[in-house]
Amino acid sequence: MDVERKVVEADDDGRVRTGTVWTATTHAITAVIGSGVLALPWSVAQMGWVLGPVALVGCAYITYFTAVLLSDCYRTPDPVHGKRNRTYMDVVRSCLGPRDVVVCGLAQYAILWGTMVGYTITTATSIMAVARTDCRHHRGHDAACASSGTVYMVAFGVVEVVLSQFPSLEKLTIISVVAAVMSCTYSFVGLFLSAAKLASNHGARGSLLGVKIAAGVSASTKTWHSLQALGNVAFAYTYSMLLIEIQDTVKAPPSENVTMKRASFYGISVTTIFYVSLGCIGYAAFGNAAPGNVLTGFDEPFWLVDVANIAVVVHLVGAYQVYAQPIFACYEKWLGSRWPDSAFFHHEYAVRLPGCAVRFTMCKLVLRTAFVAATTVVSLMLPFFNAVLGLLGAIAFWPLTVYFPVTMYIAQAKVAPGSRKWVALQALNVGALLVSLLAAVGSVADMVQRLGHVTIFQTQL
Repeated sequence: MDVERKVVEADDDGRVRTGTVWTATTHAITAVIGSGVLALPWSVAQMGWVLGPVALVGCAYITYFTAVLLSDCYRTPDPVHGKRNRTYMDVVRSCLGPRDVVVCGLAQYAILWGTMVGYTITTATSIMAVARTDCRHHRGHDAACASSGTVYMVAFGVVEVVLSQFPSLEKLTIISVVAAVMSCTYSFVGLFLSAAKLASNHGARGSLLGVKIAAGVSASTKTWHSLQALGNVAFAYTYSMLLIEIQDTVKAPPSENVTMKRASFYGISVTTIFYVSLGCIGYAAFGNAAPGNVLTGFDEPFWLVDVANIAVVVHLVGAYQVYAQPIFACYEKWLGSRWPDSAFFHHEYAVRLPGCAVRFTMCKLVLRTAFVAATTVVSLMLPFFNAVLGLLGAIAFWPLTVYFPVTMYIAQAKVAPGSRKWVALQALNVGALLVSLLAAVGSVADMVQRLGHVTIFQTQL
């Protein structure tokens, strides 16, 4: 009976899928909510009460709209009965061809590596926040409790070097579970503390246009920060890269694209409500002085602030490998095929540990260590939380969230060039490109401006 049941439930490719709209919704929420949420009050502060909420809702709508288009490309050439594509790259290959796969790959690996840099910076920021909060709790809130994040970044890099030697770490279910729990923990603590601060202020702060041009804030700084804030918001809604993988877990009937569209709507709706709440309540609590990382704006209750910051660290220790392992696999596969007889790439060594044995090649030991070390050095050179998030959002938003889903849908649905639908989709494409370019310019300009006022390899809160 069990064999018969499995045969009945197996899909057309032989796999048994059990995902529903609710599991897909959970995955979607987990995929979207991450460390980018911590920058939302600062982002709203740069744009003000008029443009801030509009940017949050606008990015959410664009993310949902393009998710709907991408859902129809999971199967090709027919969205219901066509061949399955199990990854984002497979969809690009099926709809657009090999040349676009190269471009997509470059964009994906750039955002993967950039996120590793961002996670290194964020982890150091959170550990520094724990140290400062505990210092001020014991020595008084006016105490000078400055600390350098350099040591914390190096320590984080060492931990990731060790974890990078374990194979397929990104596929462990426990990492996804821990990521979901930790991201919810620090996000809700940030929202709770912001709401408590707002209540203690007896009134909302902020202005219609956000941070004002005044002493210490030049017109150029205001412009760069406003553009950078757009990138921060875009980064917070990063979702499209994981949509196809989520859709590949969904059972049919109903058809996978129908289920995924509902899951995207529910997931992005919940995320948007939370983002708008945290962004706006955080801005109302801090006003134009909102910190780049909202958790660094609180000292009490110190234990709750510590819990939130430690949750960030625990989340990012595992999440780092989720982004790193695909890069490792890519270059190791290419190098292994290039030198098939080299012991450096193929001979396995084994080290027995209590309860398990770790197998590795010299290629894995040397190159992964070098890659993580190089990533840590770059993070030490560019320790700018908001600017890095803004640049990551700019890199990911247009190509991965808008351009490829729109272009693949046009090819899949055979939308006639010059038709009203085609013009509308291309207008969205051009508009998203402009937003990405502006956000990238703002982020890079802010980095350049900051580099003139910081000591290299000295990370401060």
